[in-house]
Amino acid sequence: MSEPRWLDAGQQRDWRAYIDGSTRLHELLDRDLKAKHGLSTSEYEILVRLSEAPGRALRMAELAEHASQSRSRLSHTCTRLESKGLVRREACPNDKRGVYAILTDEGFAALERAARDHVETVRRFFVDVISPEDLKAIGRAFGAVDEHIRGVR
Repeated sequence: MSEPRWLDAGQQRDWRAYIDGSTRLHELLDRDLKAKHGLSTSEYEILVRLSEAPGRALRMAELAEHASQSRSRLSHTCTRLESKGLVRREACPNDKRGVYAILTDEGFAALERAARDHVETVRRFFVDVISPEDLKAIGRAFGAVDEHIRGVR
């Protein structure tokens, strides 16, 4: 068995800063959405993805990929959104095994309300505390990470 490629001190510092900062940011965003709008970040992400889709509808399998959730977790999250009247599910007319998640008008209105507060929180705790150059670097870096992980799967 070969020796692990250990992180040097700078890499370890940067890795931990990423873990600590991203965890705290995600927790803050989740708390804020729940307190102000009764939505988790997972629920919010599903509403966003559906709002951007043609006809505000996506197959569940495609939505799971976009929302970075397992199909099982997505199903539970959609069940909560259905109980709130924000999403409905329908069978695919040309594929008996397929199911569409569809953003309701009520769901779109809830998203519009939540998005106003959410963008301010994202700006206050992320965008506005990072230089424009660093923000672009973060976008490039995590675009590369995402692309690499998708290629490995």
